[in-house]
Amino acid sequence: MIDPRFLRNQPEEAARLLARRGFTLDIEALKVLEARRKVAQKETEDRQASRNARAKAIGGAKARGEDVSALMAGQDEDAQRLAAAQAELACVQAAWDELASALPNIPAEDVPDGRSEEDNVEVRRWGDPFAFAFAPRDHVDLGEGLKGLDLTAAAKLAGSRFAVLRGPLARLQRALIQFMLDLHTREHGYTEVYVPYMANRESLFGTGQLPKFAEDLFAIAGLPYFLIPTAEVPVTNLARDMVYAKDELPQRFVCHTPCFRSEAGAAGRDTRGLIRQHQFEKVELVQIVAAGDSVRTHEELTWHAETVLQRLKLPYRVMALCAGDMGFASAKTYDIEVYLPGSGRYREISSCSNFRDFQARRLNARARAPGQKPELVHTLNGSGLAVGRTLVAVLENYQQADGSVRIPDALVPYMGGETRLAPPL
Repeated sequence: MIDPRFLRNQPEEAARLLARRGFTLDIEALKVLEARRKVAQKETEDRQASRNARAKAIGGAKARGEDVSALMAGQDEDAQRLAAAQAELACVQAAWDELASALPNIPAEDVPDGRSEEDNVEVRRWGDPFAFAFAPRDHVDLGEGLKGLDLTAAAKLAGSRFAVLRGPLARLQRALIQFMLDLHTREHGYTEVYVPYMANRESLFGTGQLPKFAEDLFAIAGLPYFLIPTAEVPVTNLARDMVYAKDELPQRFVCHTPCFRSEAGAAGRDTRGLIRQHQFEKVELVQIVAAGDSVRTHEELTWHAETVLQRLKLPYRVMALCAGDMGFASAKTYDIEVYLPGSGRYREISSCSNFRDFQARRLNARARAPGQKPELVHTLNGSGLAVGRTLVAVLENYQQADGSVRIPDALVPYMGGETRLAPPL
């Protein structure tokens, strides 16, 4: 959440900054709640002081052997007035929390202005799209030709937006996962973690999925859990209610999980193949850092994700998302987009975000230097990478005229030495 002191003291400035995202802050509602809070806070403090003064007076009178019946007669009224003041304060605080939890993060100063992906700004690109002497096919035609992608079976087992991978294609996906985990743990200094594939409401609130994006989640009927939409949720929540020593930071985690999304807001989009599915694999990078380190760490984490594509020799570009296209909790986001010859366009394969203290405030995640008060940490994450989309990129960029697919050199050791996937005879 946004710093409540900033919202209370500078509501007009908060509104101006949120307007960059296309969000309209109800300043009057904010001011009304703040006025009510001040009144309720003062009334509560006054009633507590009155109760304490009466208790002290009763104690003194008893010590002097005086009659305390008159003083005690007002105790019930004191208690009732205090309870009423506390109830009003709790009501106002609940209303404030509801309003504040629905506010997106404030964009960083260097985030480009804009309303949609059309306004995103290219930062850099790496590699040139492969030149083919034939018309390149998309991953669905290639996967089905290899007898490794079975969307019909998946529809029978579950429905649309699912996939069954068979044989070499299933192995190639597993090879990609292991390659990414090895790269990030051995070279980039991340600690691998294994986490639950379900999360409770507190965890989803902490990272910003609830309450706003409930329709994009799969809730488990009869249980207080949701299937995780990304490993960001459980991994970042490892920091919930923690107070780290400053020398324990940064905390770097990498985690492979399946991800589950209803894609309620994406009806009719990318219905063919593996691009947008209800269940998919992802290797997630999460860092918990001191506040002053998050800008540098954001660049570092993005580079870690880019390294995967460079080792696989897949052309890509990095886009700085405009204010209107960023995720709810992000202060700044880079999207990494890989080139897909089957469609002749760049598609997102990783989203790397700096949340600053937005998630940490919801998570109560802090760090403390010796002799100082705890301060909120900053959180960051990014895909390192989305496995299904990386599989798509390998199939399409390494395809051959005969329908076979060459294995990238970096993956050959993970494929038992195989250098090529070929259609069955």
